[in-house]
Amino acid sequence: MRVVIADDSTLLREGVAKLLEGGGLEVVGRAVDGDDLLLKARSHKPDIAIIDIRMPPTQTDEGARAAEQLNAELPDIAILILSQVIDVNFAVSFLTERPNGFGYLLKDRVLDIDDFLDAVRRVCKGGSAVDPEVVAHLLGRKRPDDPLDGLTEREQDILTLMAEGRSNAGIARKLFLSPKTVETHVHAVFRKLGLDVSDDYNRRVLAVIAYLGRE
Repeated sequence: MRVVIADDSTLLREGVAKLLEGGGLEVVGRAVDGDDLLLKARSHKPDIAIIDIRMPPTQTDEGARAAEQLNAELPDIAILILSQVIDVNFAVSFLTERPNGFGYLLKDRVLDIDDFLDAVRRVCKGGSAVDPEVVAHLLGRKRPDDPLDGLTEREQDILTLMAEGRSNAGIARKLFLSPKTVETHVHAVFRKLGLDVSDDYNRRVLAVIAYLGRE
């Protein structure tokens, strides 16, 4: 897997590159801002771009805007946001328009190297990886007649783990439930939210996140 990293912090950029290379991934480009990211992505055509939300010159949303432009120009490149901030509007917009190959992790909460590498590989293969804190913000967007109100506490737990990108097997291990029980809860969640059940599990997960994020 070929990776471009976009972060203006030399220490973090090189640290992430070292972790990725140690995990067998190839870092083909290092970018310091949005323009540099687009240049490197156009030149190297990586499998995935790892992008910070805030980059020069204003340290506001340059990374987010670069990610959106990259998605428009080169949609085959998977995108993993690695940031210190949660931009809920960006996350909702991106997840709504891009049903696969997207992740959003928080720098300060990446505590396990193997988990991080697994997230990169999962997103690169068209899956998802969303930090629980980001999920909590998405699930916390209350609306009138909120469909979440109809879910049981266990179903809300299941939904949260689904939104993080976990498989049924992963949810079962996390909650100490049998795979059959998890499958039953998953079907109940989709039924109560009025969402079609698809054979493509990842698309169902992202559909849930997009659905929950709508106003």
